[in-house]
Amino acid sequence: MEQTWRWFGPEDPVTLSHVRQAGATGIVTALHQHYRGEVWPEADIAARKQMIEAAGLRWSVVESIPVPNAIKLGGPDAAPAIAAFAETMRRLAAAGVGTICYNFMPVVDWTRTDLRYPMPSGGRALRFDMVAFVAYDVFVLARPSAADDYPPALVAQAQAHRATLDAAAIDRLERTIIAGLPGAEAWHDRAGIADLIARYGDTGPDQLRANLTAFHKAIIPVARAHGLRMCIHPDDPPFPLFGLPRVVSTGADYQALFDAVPEVENGITFCTGSLGARRDNDLPALLAAWAERVHFVHLRNVATEDDGSFTEVGHLDGDTDMVTMLRLLRAEEARRASAGRADHVIPFRPDHGHLLLDDQEKQTQPGYSAIGRLKGLAELRGILAALDHAAVA
Repeated sequence: MEQTWRWFGPEDPVTLSHVRQAGATGIVTALHQHYRGEVWPEADIAARKQMIEAAGLRWSVVESIPVPNAIKLGGPDAAPAIAAFAETMRRLAAAGVGTICYNFMPVVDWTRTDLRYPMPSGGRALRFDMVAFVAYDVFVLARPSAADDYPPALVAQAQAHRATLDAAAIDRLERTIIAGLPGAEAWHDRAGIADLIARYGDTGPDQLRANLTAFHKAIIPVARAHGLRMCIHPDDPPFPLFGLPRVVSTGADYQALFDAVPEVENGITFCTGSLGARRDNDLPALLAAWAERVHFVHLRNVATEDDGSFTEVGHLDGDTDMVTMLRLLRAEEARRASAGRADHVIPFRPDHGHLLLDDQEKQTQPGYSAIGRLKGLAELRGILAALDHAAVA
């Protein structure tokens, strides 16, 4: 498996030199300055690739080309937005970058309620707390009829939690939920996100899924023609937020998309943390079912709770058996190699990481500090070494 590292570009406090020291060989990045659906300039793509290669690394995966709300909403604005997305795909292919990760979450990208949740070890983790989220949605954002989307007991807990929050705590919670996390498409304020939620109006799961299918029917032929592997990332968290549907959350969601657009270029970023945040997702079974479509892997672990809350725990802790996942991925690599597939080496990255040691005193991207990811990569690398040793023996 190819060991990769997410890098947010020249302004990332974790440098390309740091990535090399961590032992990764591939870079996962995007042109984050181009996030409003415009075509990525060829010169900017070339400059980013040259910068990565000058550091002795390679640009392995694009994460992400943003999918504008115009595409998710459908309608007359979708066609030009899809055309721009497809042209960026062609330009990346011409530059030799062949794997593209993206998501289809409406309004907000990956969402957490706490970016520095204290762990017993003294580290700090990312956490999604359902009570805190409902407190924001119902009693701070005051989305119309929001309370109807949750069980009454949960709303009562959220109301009690809201009563404990002062102005600073509310501001911190709001910025964490809606202001945008690393790699997100855009930044929001309270009025802006309320307006965007309203724009989705009556867009239910069937319509959102139809818009996703139409998008894929347009871009997957482009991917096939240009040798690209497209890998859609699961929803994170994998359930509805703000009353809006999410349609890339379960095995059934993915199967519907693969049935509608069956080409193998229509693939998945298999994220054990996002899919693992739903207890009804059987990760080994899903990986076995979709193995040939797994073009990129995010490895992290979560500890889930009955109400839907979860904490990002250590890479080898939590609800997911990481040894089993890596064993299955190694088996798929072997199958591809025996079949003569050029893409038999699957890129993966240690997804997120705890805030550890002196990184706690630095300015870092939430979830993307150096030391926590270095620890996670080392642990995952150890599993791979043990699996390889057993295979040789």
